[in-house]
Amino acid sequence: MKKVFLLFFAMAWVIQAGAAQEYSVDNSHTEIGFSVKHMVVATVRGQFTDFSGKVFYDEEDVTRSTVVGVVKTASITTTNEKRDEHLRSADFFDAAQYPEILFKSSRIEKKGDGHVVYGDLTIRGVTREIALDFVITGTVIDPWGNQRIGLEASGKINRQDFGVSWSKALDAGGLVVSDEVRINILAEFIKNN
Repeated sequence: MKKVFLLFFAMAWVIQAGAAQEYSVDNSHTEIGFSVKHMVVATVRGQFTDFSGKVFYDEEDVTRSTVVGVVKTASITTTNEKRDEHLRSADFFDAAQYPEILFKSSRIEKKGDGHVVYGDLTIRGVTREIALDFVITGTVIDPWGNQRIGLEASGKINRQDFGVSWSKALDAGGLVVSDEVRINILAEFIKNN
């Protein structure tokens, strides 16, 4: 009986050792950013300031990891309040009716020195699969004994695919706001104990 118990304990330890560990986003050290072309000639950047997320991180095999995230659309900022109010309106995010942007990963694949995460992104009630390239920038134990991981992710989407369709054409060609939106995420996560 003792041998059976020890065998069971050893098997459970091996399974747990290879299991993904849960980390929560550290909001004070994370940026959820984006950029778009304005009138073809300039790049306008912005970010969301209210968000949450978890990574179930498998250090031995990153492809077995998963990620989920929620962004509050009303928290958008481009450092121009008039523009931000327009972005919160029904012309763009319609924050009153669609208060959240959701992301849930479906798979992760190795790509060169980094990885690519595929998942469902939901904006304005429309869900599409997107891909984000990412790299793990490091792991560290902070001075308070917390284990942290850093990652940087980037990708692009077409806002029209999500019903974010307000636009005006320029006489010389092109749009006031480009359809292509570049996503840039600089994130830090803390292991949940």
